[in-house]
Amino acid sequence: MFNLSEKGRGIRDMFDAIAPRYDLLNRLLSLGIDRRWRRFAVGQLQIPNGGKVLDVATGTGDVALEIASRTPDSVTIVGEDFTQGMLVQGMEKIAKSPYRRRIALVNAPCEAMPHPSAIFDGVTIAFGIRNVVDRLEGLREMHRVLKPGGRAVILEFSNPKSRLFKSLYYFYFRRILPCVGGLLSKRSAYQYLPDSVLEFPDQQSFKALMGQAGFVNLRHHDLTCGIATVYVGEKG
Repeated sequence: MFNLSEKGRGIRDMFDAIAPRYDLLNRLLSLGIDRRWRRFAVGQLQIPNGGKVLDVATGTGDVALEIASRTPDSVTIVGEDFTQGMLVQGMEKIAKSPYRRRIALVNAPCEAMPHPSAIFDGVTIAFGIRNVVDRLEGLREMHRVLKPGGRAVILEFSNPKSRLFKSLYYFYFRRILPCVGGLLSKRSAYQYLPDSVLEFPDQQSFKALMGQAGFVNLRHHDLTCGIATVYVGEKG
């Protein structure tokens, strides 16, 4: 049994609170670009017929549904999240989709996955690794459950390198986003978002952490002027 830290419990409770409006605010605050980022991330997977994919921090199931829409019917997907409120929203979306028989949801943290080793052909996590308290342990768990040759794809916010774009981005992120989030949901959650992005490692440092967890053939793709980054690593 994995015991969440005080910080982990706080993050879980925060996402429970914002779950009902999570999808609405994602689309609104990203101007819909988050869908394009998820499509690009899922496109980095290589899943064989009859394969299995794990989507960690699945939230309301957006990535799990995207994977299902772009893989053969023989591929099954497991969506995992430690926040029950998010999974409730995800269950409703998946139940209304044509992929409901292919997607199963599990309530568990990234650092302690209830899956056997070497069972998945691909593992994804979108905008979730930033919220994992013990990131190295979370990455090690992702590596453990992958089959040899399997691929991990991680989508996360990052910090733009252009000075001008960075200043505009930070103004939006620090001033506008928390205000809009506060009007429609919980302001503290949308204050946490920019704070957590600003403290997240840069691309080279995060790839080094992935390497420490055992991943090889590491690479990254910056998206939309560096607002988001997709990291790809494989299990040797």
